[in-house]
Amino acid sequence: MSAAQSLYRQKLVSAAEAARRVRDGDTVLVASAVGEPPTLLQALAARRTELSGVTLSQLLPLSPQAYMAADSTPHIRHRSLFLSAAVRAGFKAGWADLVPCHFSEIPRLVRRCEQRCEVVMSMASPMDAHGFFSISLSPDFTMAAIERARDVVLEVNPNVPFAFGNCHVHVSQVSALIESEAPLREVGLPQVNDIQRTIGLHVAELVKDGDTLQLGYGSIPDAVVMQLGGKKDLGIHTEMIGDGLISLLEAGAVTGRRKNFLPGKIVATFGMGTRRLYDAMHRNPMLEMHPVDFTNDPAIAGQNDNLVAINATLQVDLFGQCGSESLGPNPYSGTGGQTDFIRAANRSNGGRGIIVLPSTAKGDTISRIAPTLTPGTLVSTSKNDVNYVVTEYGVAQLRGKSLRERARELIAVAHPAFREELAHAARAMALA
Repeated sequence: MSAAQSLYRQKLVSAAEAARRVRDGDTVLVASAVGEPPTLLQALAARRTELSGVTLSQLLPLSPQAYMAADSTPHIRHRSLFLSAAVRAGFKAGWADLVPCHFSEIPRLVRRCEQRCEVVMSMASPMDAHGFFSISLSPDFTMAAIERARDVVLEVNPNVPFAFGNCHVHVSQVSALIESEAPLREVGLPQVNDIQRTIGLHVAELVKDGDTLQLGYGSIPDAVVMQLGGKKDLGIHTEMIGDGLISLLEAGAVTGRRKNFLPGKIVATFGMGTRRLYDAMHRNPMLEMHPVDFTNDPAIAGQNDNLVAINATLQVDLFGQCGSESLGPNPYSGTGGQTDFIRAANRSNGGRGIIVLPSTAKGDTISRIAPTLTPGTLVSTSKNDVNYVVTEYGVAQLRGKSLRERARELIAVAHPAFREELAHAARAMALA
């Protein structure tokens, strides 16, 4: 038996024993999305009433847990770095908190102790012959947490791919580990409607052979992917990798041959999709999973020439401000990496930052292009950063243009039923 295997056996415990690593007053940082360890979280939830003053921080939690409730707050309180459906109602009800942040800066918050982390919990691949696990599904800020945490607790699952990149942790760094064999959470591609398909076609016209892509989270970015199968030699430098990008790889559209930064490599910081994605990630020499302060740092991502960043928003005003994370003053998600990559695209030689949205909401009764953002709306991406805005009615190009020129561009891609109203508002605001 090797030294690494001996350490593995020493640190292998039950889920209940692993959960006892958490002490009163601790902050537990949990890996993002599919990287969250469900068996560990269930064991922690089972002992929640034994604990006092514990904070559980997570980005995009997928699985509801028993501590996600008002009566749990004296014991375990949820602190979200990006709201998901599992905790969105909790913010409004008062049992969940939301931390404003750029995705790229979370590792820095951890290292500066502005985001506390006494315990980190994550899914991990089986250990290799050298004693390393791959934190392939979400190295984003998990790797920084592993550096800082008092206790590193892993849920080892054979369904987790062993990916390459800066996403490995040695068994000597681990405090406790458990084993599970449950299938990974699967998130498939959405059904695409005619409006989303049309937006995808407009965006596809802005994407050239040889470009490097970043795609945000949401149905419209996924709709864009479906229109790019005929492109050639695309590269990928993104935050999330999903089934859509794997489709482009399998179609031969993604080769990375023309990338000037990490040529030939697909670069991402978390994976979320179906078994098809997880199989494609496993020991794939073309794919590298890296922490988010590498993938999303505008100064690093912007080293990719012809970087095309495609992200969705909820509302755009006539100045070009994007409200992508709240419905009025009510938080809906988080800033995530949208601003990171829009700024990266602006730094990139030949880069293009693209914001996508349907022109209307609520059955064509509300224009998503508005004179000003709804009062209280959180500005995700500023007017100074936004370049292209795409609806089903076309493409508005904003950077380098005056406020009056921007207003004209945006009104032209608004729903026809609202253009006269928007033009009247523009005149009243001295934008026409």
